[in-house]
Amino acid sequence: MTPAVELRGVTRRYGDMAAVDGVSLAVAPGEFLTLLGPSGCGKTTLLRLIAGSEVLTAGSVWIDGRDVTALPAFRRPVNQVFQSYALFPHLTVEGNVAFGLHMQGVAPAEMARRVGEALELVSLGGLGARRPHELSGGQKQRVALARAVVCRPRVLLLDEPLSALDAKLRHAMQLELKRLQRQLGITFVFVTHDQEEALTMSDRIALVHRGRIEQVGTAHDVYHRPVTRFAADFVGQANLLDVELAGREGADVLVRGPGGLELRLPATAWPDGTKRATLLVRPEKIHVSRKTGIGPNTFPARVEEEIFQGAMDHLSLVTSGGLRLAVVVANESQLGDIFHAGDTVHCALHADDLVVLPAE
Repeated sequence: MTPAVELRGVTRRYGDMAAVDGVSLAVAPGEFLTLLGPSGCGKTTLLRLIAGSEVLTAGSVWIDGRDVTALPAFRRPVNQVFQSYALFPHLTVEGNVAFGLHMQGVAPAEMARRVGEALELVSLGGLGARRPHELSGGQKQRVALARAVVCRPRVLLLDEPLSALDAKLRHAMQLELKRLQRQLGITFVFVTHDQEEALTMSDRIALVHRGRIEQVGTAHDVYHRPVTRFAADFVGQANLLDVELAGREGADVLVRGPGGLELRLPATAWPDGTKRATLLVRPEKIHVSRKTGIGPNTFPARVEEEIFQGAMDHLSLVTSGGLRLAVVVANESQLGDIFHAGDTVHCALHADDLVVLPAE
């Protein structure tokens, strides 16, 4: 299958600094791919290179199997949605949505039909006569989306389009945007620094770090099976334990971590020849109870802090050896344990929940 978007060895330098450094990436037709990473990592520059608003230092950009590297932005079959909405204040909602069709010379009757369809698609039917200053933030974002999709681009590029919205509206728009993408079948390349947003919306996530792609995979893979320490630490909460090989026992290896913690895991999970590694343990994978733990990978700890967050409780634990762990437990106060600061609890780790990462 020909990729909808393909980057081949793409590099963008500003003097001696590489904002994007040799990135190769393929986006499938109809895919919702998110470029995720911290501020300054190069994800917006990557989006601008696809759009044609930045000039490549090296490499090439392909869309639908065609090399568009030399094409200016207005000739590429892409459209873009910005964080700032970029609506024309002097035009009505209909005028804003129709702007791109005017530029394409679409006939008035066809234009009216497509604008009406686009407004209905984003649940703004009946608001076409309003001006941008008469709209809420969520409505303005919908107008920007309608303007982008009405021209039927092959690829839609979205640069943190939801970041200006409040938390509740942002979550609603995430679901709305995913629904819209599935309904239209347009390839979306979405930029965000918000890990929860990326996990909620994406078919795949490309994690960007220092101008390079750190990992590409489904939300499930990037969260549960990160391949580097950065990937583990950036996506979701993470307990990262620097450990060293302490010995072997049958089909298992024994490792020793901070605070004298000793853990057992399958030898198949420990790379051959490795002496030191980093273990990832997600907070929700640490099982806590008031009952004394029995078996491997169990140990006591003290609750230093308990933070109630509705459906979940966030616990900060410390072991007798001084190791601090973040734990998330379902808040089932009517059915199970309630943990408070000062309580002693017993922790259990399942070997399958321990992810071995290269030591750094």
